[in-house]
Amino acid sequence: MDKSMMKGIAVGGLAMVVLGASGVTGYQALTKPKFADVVAVKAVRDTVVTPQERCGYVQTHRQAPVKDQQRIAGTVIGGVAGGLLGSQIGGGNGKKVATVAGAVAGGYAGNQVQKNLQEKDVITTSERRCRTVNLKSQKLVGYDVTYRLDGRDGTVRTSFKPGNTLPVKDGQVVTTPPTDLRS
Repeated sequence: MDKSMMKGIAVGGLAMVVLGASGVTGYQALTKPKFADVVAVKAVRDTVVTPQERCGYVQTHRQAPVKDQQRIAGTVIGGVAGGLLGSQIGGGNGKKVATVAGAVAGGYAGNQVQKNLQEKDVITTSERRCRTVNLKSQKLVGYDVTYRLDGRDGTVRTSFKPGNTLPVKDGQVVTTPPTDLRS
C-alpha cells in the first residue's frame, strides 16, 4: 500500500467518524421532547395589607360652662323665698327667728337647687373621630407548575396559567408566557 492510499483511508475513516457523530447528534436533537406534560398547577397568592382611615361622627356630652360659680342667684332667691315663708310663721320674736331661719334654710336650699341644675346642664356636640383599619386582599403572584419531562417531575413558577403542556427548548422548560398571552 502506498502512502496516498493510506492517507485516503485515514481521511475517509475520519470523515465517517465525523458524519456518524453528527448523525447521532442530529438524531438526538430530533428525538428530544419539544413539550413537557403539565401534571399540576397551583395558584400562588400573597396577602396584601392596605391601611385605610375610617372616620365618623360621635355624640359627645360635656358640662356647660358655669356662669355663677358661687351660686349667688340661687342663694339669694332661696333666701328671699325662705324669709318670706318664715315671716308667715308665729308672732313677735318668734316671727323674727322664723324669718331668719327661713332665710338661712331657703338660701341653702336655693344654693343646692342651683348646684344640681348646673351639674345637669350638659352641652351635646358632634365630634369627628377617625381610626385606621387594615384591609386585607389577595394578590396573584404566579403559578407553581409541576411538569413531567423525560419521565422525571420538576417544578417551575410561571407568571401565566399554563395549558396541558409547557414548551421545551434545549432540554429546559420555557417559563416565559407564549406570545398569544403577552399584552
